[in-house]
Amino acid sequence: MKARARTRRNFLKASLAAALVPMPALAQNQPRVIVVGGGFAGATCARELKRLMPDARVTLVETNSTFTACPFSNGVVTGLRELRAQQFDYEALDRLGLSLAFLPATKIDPQARVVALNDGTLLPYDRLVLAPGIDFRWGSPAGYDEAASARMPHAWKAGEQTLLLRRQLEAMEDGGLVAISAPPNPMRCPTGVYERASLIAHYLNTRKPRSKLIILDAKDSFPKQRLFQAAWQQLYPGLLEWVPLSNDGKVISVEPATNTLVTDFARHAAAVANVIPPQKAGAIAQAAGVADRTGWCPIDPATFESPLQKNIHVIGDAAISGAMAKSAFAANAQGKACAAAIALLLAGETPGPGKLINTCYSLVAPDYGISIVGVYQVVNGQYVDVEGAGGTSLLEAPRETRAAEANYAAAWFKTITAEVFG
Repeated sequence: MKARARTRRNFLKASLAAALVPMPALAQNQPRVIVVGGGFAGATCARELKRLMPDARVTLVETNSTFTACPFSNGVVTGLRELRAQQFDYEALDRLGLSLAFLPATKIDPQARVVALNDGTLLPYDRLVLAPGIDFRWGSPAGYDEAASARMPHAWKAGEQTLLLRRQLEAMEDGGLVAISAPPNPMRCPTGVYERASLIAHYLNTRKPRSKLIILDAKDSFPKQRLFQAAWQQLYPGLLEWVPLSNDGKVISVEPATNTLVTDFARHAAAVANVIPPQKAGAIAQAAGVADRTGWCPIDPATFESPLQKNIHVIGDAAISGAMAKSAFAANAQGKACAAAIALLLAGETPGPGKLINTCYSLVAPDYGISIVGVYQVVNGQYVDVEGAGGTSLLEAPRETRAAEANYAAAWFKTITAEVFG
């Protein structure tokens, strides 16, 4: 608490000093870069900016002083780990000399180049990075609003919703139906739905074996599909059912009072309903004018700068990044690339597009992991797959290999969180 209070005092002093310095002087003497959002994308970018430009004034604006990670949170849902294992603070970033503001950003003026915080503080910037993550499209499916999520949790932002879904699974009687509603793309962590279904199936198989699980999907395909389905057939035969869009899988409305999910031709009354709604870029991206009609944010892939608002860059889940999935690994890679581009831009140089990598691990059981790797290059202004450079786990592999991949997944999470927050 003392470190947090000291950080806030230092931040307010710095903010007051910033307000008294004319913008041209800032640009010439001490560049100011503000990063809004302290997840894998934003915290990575802030760290890298400070490393590349030690004399720059880098400010990280984040609503919460504790970050709760989504990767591995499906293990929390199913009782394999505790929520505290997902939580990280920003003390290491504080020690690097960044300014930290644990306040919501409420408004951005791209013309004046100012970020407003909810306590009235105004922060000028030379370059602004937005890493706001996702928000939900409430009302889709019909009847699913924020109030409904207290009964039918989405658990797609890690925290209290994660624990709510866990408590519901624990309270369910053996023989109940668990229903998961999966949204259309684009979405955060597109394989996370199927990992969650897998780990819930593992929980039911070991704790409540007479129960069933159904995935009602607004899509006809998903990444690592053959690997997941082969594992389901091997580990959870007759327990887990996937219903694709073409087989009436899309949930069009929900009835929270009875935990019922409605498709065009069927009604599914569930003991536990996990409704993951369609998504869009976080609210501050909408307020800044960097989101287009899709609800997501177009970018220049060489710099991550918005074509809609000059001097504003967008990274992580909120960005339209072509073939790159919206994942923690991708967010971390984009944070580094964006920081390097900003350092060059502030030095008067022109960044060129580079290649980025994304790796996604999924657990089908605690000792059964699968993965996919992608390498991306810029073609016609979009990130596309480098042909032949990526791939998935082998479809036919011994359980020793699957166990090794589960260990690799755990090591990856430990490594990336230590790198970003340690």
